[in-house]
Amino acid sequence: MSPQTLVTILVFAPLLGAIVAGLFGRRIGHVPSMAVTTGLLFLSCLIAWINFVANFNGAPKFLVELLPFIQIGDFQSTWSIRVDTLSSVMLVVVTSVSALVHLYSWGYMAEDDSKPRFFAYLSLFTFAMLALVTANDFMQLFFGWEGVGLASYLLIGFWFKKPTANAAAIKAFVVNRVGDFGFALGIMTVFWMFHTIRFDQLFPLIPSMLNKGWDFAGQHWSALDLAGALLFVGAMGKSAQFFLHTWLPDAMEGPTPVSALIHAATMVTAGVYMVCLLSPIYEHAPVARDIVIMIGAITSLFAATVGLAQNDIKRVIAYSTCSQLGYMFIAAGVGAYQAGMFHLFTHAFFKALLFLGAGSVIHAMHHEQDMRAMGALRKKIPVTWAVMMIGTIAITGLGIPEIMGHGLGFAGFYSKDGILEAAYKAGLSNPTANFGFLVGLAVAGLTAFYSWRLIFMTFEGKPKWGAHPHDDHAGHHAQIESHSEPDTHGHDDHGHGHGHTPHESPWVMLVPLLVLSVGAIAAGFVFAPYFIGEDHDAFWRGAIFVSANNHVLNEMELPAWVTWSPLAVSVLGLLVACYFYLLKPELPPRIAAQKGPIWTFLYNKWFFDEIYDFIFVKGAKLLGDLFWKVGDQKLIDGLGPNGFARASLEGGKRVAKVQTGYVYHYAFVMLLGVLGLLSYGIWLAS
Repeated sequence: MSPQTLVTILVFAPLLGAIVAGLFGRRIGHVPSMAVTTGLLFLSCLIAWINFVANFNGAPKFLVELLPFIQIGDFQSTWSIRVDTLSSVMLVVVTSVSALVHLYSWGYMAEDDSKPRFFAYLSLFTFAMLALVTANDFMQLFFGWEGVGLASYLLIGFWFKKPTANAAAIKAFVVNRVGDFGFALGIMTVFWMFHTIRFDQLFPLIPSMLNKGWDFAGQHWSALDLAGALLFVGAMGKSAQFFLHTWLPDAMEGPTPVSALIHAATMVTAGVYMVCLLSPIYEHAPVARDIVIMIGAITSLFAATVGLAQNDIKRVIAYSTCSQLGYMFIAAGVGAYQAGMFHLFTHAFFKALLFLGAGSVIHAMHHEQDMRAMGALRKKIPVTWAVMMIGTIAITGLGIPEIMGHGLGFAGFYSKDGILEAAYKAGLSNPTANFGFLVGLAVAGLTAFYSWRLIFMTFEGKPKWGAHPHDDHAGHHAQIESHSEPDTHGHDDHGHGHGHTPHESPWVMLVPLLVLSVGAIAAGFVFAPYFIGEDHDAFWRGAIFVSANNHVLNEMELPAWVTWSPLAVSVLGLLVACYFYLLKPELPPRIAAQKGPIWTFLYNKWFFDEIYDFIFVKGAKLLGDLFWKVGDQKLIDGLGPNGFARASLEGGKRVAKVQTGYVYHYAFVMLLGVLGLLSYGIWLAS
């Protein structure tokens, strides 16, 4: 088959699986539904890797135009499959993680009675993501963008009988709509400027629009900066960046495989992919790029600090995702799009590994998610411990910097250090990039601390399986806690009890973990030369545009402190975690019990949920009451229909008083009428 036919099968195979499992799942049964969806995902994954290898061998990029989508005047959209290096990387990431999540779910969801629906949602989500990353115009990109939003709503709220799951799904949907409104405005701005939404027609026209804009308040405002900023608002929502991040930790209410799929490699990375895809715009929009750096750096710092104080194992990893996405946006903002995509690539392996590893821990603990109720699991679940260690070493970026021209470390070491080095180079001429470098360096230390904290609280120390440390363990799972509580536990509860001994997960769950471990170990040193090294030009082949004055990936001599400081802060974070959770494990509970201002601030996630509830939820309710009780009831109804009705009623009552029923009253009125007529006649005669 031709490459064009293969990639068409790649994109639409998950959709076919979703249709079969979703519409016919009850009729054909659980196992056939799971087999069809999983088999088609592995088929897509195989084709994606074939296409990826072909890209290494110099296969030309191509475009498959399938059918017209929307055609109105200049607004021409065709459903297409665009295959170049950038989309090939995303195809591998999306299909690999999704296929392994499908396989993992065979074991994790074994006791659920809605498996066809679950697997249909997974495949539908994957199809929407594939449509997004292969789009050749903004319309198809927006279709995939909204498609993953819809599918994420269905997956997060999969256990719809839980009020917390429903609330989390609605929250994710609403917050993403806020970002998507900005994204739609950005698309409109681009169409207003260029009269096209096709990328292959749009990108060559960008240099001709460098001076397009308007003068306001004594400043010239660039239209490209406006378009870039508005498009980035969409990325902020989808990639859970600062201000629009609040949906991400609550999304942990969904099953753990959903967390791995949505938050490791697909939905949350869509914003990073979009910024890198639109590099021809951002390379000529310096203000928008600075906004990307600032938001990415603040998000990275915010999420890392919040992760320090969380106790739910999935929430710690969720905030870690938020922080790592900030790293990717720092890279894109300083112009190191290739480094951002490299971190997206490596992050997919070790973050999916950590999420699925956390699912294995939860499975071993009979669906307990609070790390304070764990401990001493290393000998009980050794395979899970080993893969979680690999994922932790990868995310913390532990490794030996370049000595004799070669570094040594797991996947995250190469991509994280590449971002920090690029930010340092850009910071020599851009203070905003320098801010990103300094924040990224600090966050590396925080990441090491909370990542090793998770490992030590979960696998080391004394076992705490018998009694819950902070509430009645017998009733802990009998009730569904309110989502407004600072520390909620969206347990993946399928009905197990808690009189148990932790046990290792079945091999259908462990095999995906072992495969992802290989990626977490090897993806860095195998692919670093191609993504950000000496072969990056030949690898990307123009899929990412870099302007002539962008030198952040060029070789330059770096100070020794820049090369070694990421390792230094990561080791420092590890040592501090060792002190608190291995040498002095009684200190963290004592600090938490004191509920000091810093701990309270971090534990309550900077109080964003409370602030948003006060401003937006209660504010919207207050505004609605104002419009309803004052505007609608008193003004519109009071002066309109109700006012006329009331006036008619009062008038009728007054007129009714004239109708007394006495004959002499009527005779008197008639006499008055006669007198009136005579008076009028006399007046006319005179």
